[in-house]
Amino acid sequence: MPDGGQRPYRVLGLDPGLGTTGWGVIDAWGSSLRHVADGVVDTDSSLDLAPRLAALHAALAGIIDRYRPDAAAVEETFVNRNPRSTLKLGQARGVVLLAPALAGIPVAEYQPTAVKRAVTGQGHAAKEQVQAMVRHLLPGAAPGRPDAADALAVAICHAHTLATLARFARA
Repeated sequence: MPDGGQRPYRVLGLDPGLGTTGWGVIDAWGSSLRHVADGVVDTDSSLDLAPRLAALHAALAGIIDRYRPDAAAVEETFVNRNPRSTLKLGQARGVVLLAPALAGIPVAEYQPTAVKRAVTGQGHAAKEQVQAMVRHLLPGAAPGRPDAADALAVAICHAHTLATLARFARA
């Protein structure tokens, strides 16, 4: 961790989506991880795009204000077959990247395969394997929705990456 693991380092993991964005907050110090909170932000599909993006931003700003993360990590998204859906997802992803950046929080991005590898040991693990390992790595965590579990996995990936970088820096 950036301070050598002297205090918990709080990470906000985000799994972006226009309809549902998963979020998860963990504390990390050294190789220890602790679940803080998780959930999802759902937007109203009956609204136009701009109000949905505004609602997503407002919800994320509230989560950031409540949990005060030291860092944020966002899962990179894949390209859908439907160009219109891909464009909307990209716009939601922009909001997900913007919210922590506006709060002065550094934001990292990870490919889905890197997240799966960090949590399960293999880059093509099934969602069920990821969810099971999230519960194993974060005792007491019981994310109610897959998007929240995915967000916690992104946070775990970032915490592991930071711990590895800190070990290299000390070596």
